[in-house]
Amino acid sequence: MITDEEFQRISVYMKSNYGIDMSQKKVIINGRLENYLRKGGWNNCTEYLDALKSDKTGTLEKMLVNLLTTNHTYFMREFEHFEFFRKEVLPWLKIKQSRNNDLRIWCGAASTGEEPYMIAMVLDDFFGIERNKWDKKILATDVSTKALQQAAAGVYSAEQLKNLPEKWKRHFFKPVAGGTQYMVTNELKSEVLFRKFNLMDPFPFKKKMHTIFLRNVMIYFDEKTKTELLQKVYNALEPGGYLFIGRTETLDRSSVPFQIIKPSIFRKGND
Repeated sequence: MITDEEFQRISVYMKSNYGIDMSQKKVIINGRLENYLRKGGWNNCTEYLDALKSDKTGTLEKMLVNLLTTNHTYFMREFEHFEFFRKEVLPWLKIKQSRNNDLRIWCGAASTGEEPYMIAMVLDDFFGIERNKWDKKILATDVSTKALQQAAAGVYSAEQLKNLPEKWKRHFFKPVAGGTQYMVTNELKSEVLFRKFNLMDPFPFKKKMHTIFLRNVMIYFDEKTKTELLQKVYNALEPGGYLFIGRTETLDRSSVPFQIIKPSIFRKGND
């Protein structure tokens, strides 16, 4: 069992480095670290945290983040967002970007890949025979290297695909492991660029984004961290660009000047 002091150290570390508020998550932290510490040969959590502090390779930090970040997602999650994206956002973008056929879309909480692949499938479906004329590669980032490895592999169980439309399943996936699992086609994989990125770091984008999906990640941040992040997101969007957040999440529009389009769908003004 981790001590209160050890819990405080972990909590402060995750908050200051990743913006993740774990101050009420002692039971979760203890449950996830207990087996890891035992298998790793650490006598206690303090010994592990001291080793993490002096580890210049970043390996222990990577393991801690993988252990403590929750990566729960699934295909078709909050599908009304993708419907709105297809019916409202993409027709606007098709006209707006008709000169250079360049779309810039960022999925900032990619997790194990379901969300960015969903975006890619919607794009493919929308553009149809014109799809190869457009530069529509999606930037998909996450702080967890373990989740990103799964995402890049693109292998999912039949159960995970059960809610997908049958035509998408046939078109974008190929059966592996005797049909118990399915792999994303190479063509769809090529539409998504997976990268490790900490949302607390300065955004490295050379060009502004047209659409940002930042769904179900801000629940881990306190109000101050969330406001600072949303300001960075606002600055990273093109005028008229859209932001999608999770349906259970809220956005304080008095602190960040987004226009509300629908609950959990926001837009930057055409200033």
